Amino acid sequence: MRPDYDPRDDPPWAMQLVVRAEKAEPPTHDAVCAAAATAVVELLTDPRAADPEGEWHEAVGEWEARRIRKVARRARGVRWPEVQPLPGVTVDVNGAEVRAFVPGPVSEVPPQIAKLQVAGLDLPPDEDPKPPPEPPYAAIALNPDITITTGKAAAQCGHAAQLLLRQAAPADVAAWLAGDVRVHLARDVPWRECVGRAAVAVRDGGFTEVPPGTMTAIAWIVR
Repeated sequence: MRPDYDPRDDPPWAMQLVVRAEKAEPPTHDAVCAAAATAVVELLTDPRAADPEGEWHEAVGEWEARRIRKVARRARGVRWPEVQPLPGVTVDVNGAEVRAFVPGPVSEVPPQIAKLQVAGLDLPPDEDPKPPPEPPYAAIALNPDITITTGKAAAQCGHAAQLLLRQAAPADVAAWLAGDVRVHLARDVPWRECVGRAAVAVRDGGFTEVPPGTMTAIAWIVR
């Protein structure tokens, strides 16, 4: 966020994240969080966003100059294919499908997305946490001392992945991107130990579910 920015100067912008959550076979909390983080990075590194001449570059730049807000919504049935034509990137991680959309003003969310439910996306965790993948990968840990929904957790993991992309050591980021942007939700590492490893930390703006300044997630790159 640029240092002279005052959120009262402009309408807020956000990146919309849509999670496919069918009633019959919903994804797990862990998979959704990893998929959300992956989708955010895949969009930000897509040539359409990363290339100064890319069609998404200006919108991404405008959004990153503000607070990096993300809004997670759920879609099922016909609602999922309805949003696919809108500009964005869809990923599938461990059975969870998430589409990240090009950011824009919250007052101009496309109707296909605006009709989707924001609150209430809460899914069960993996019964047996998956082991980490082969390095390199991004490890993201959620604060175990707070209670947040899957939708909120997905947004926080997206924030953590974005901060890693922008702030972690360039050699670590390059290795991570070259390794297919793998993400691991680190439920297998004690929180205190995670804090000692963290390269970035997410502190929430306090718009939903937790007070402002709450540390919601931390992340680091494993090589």
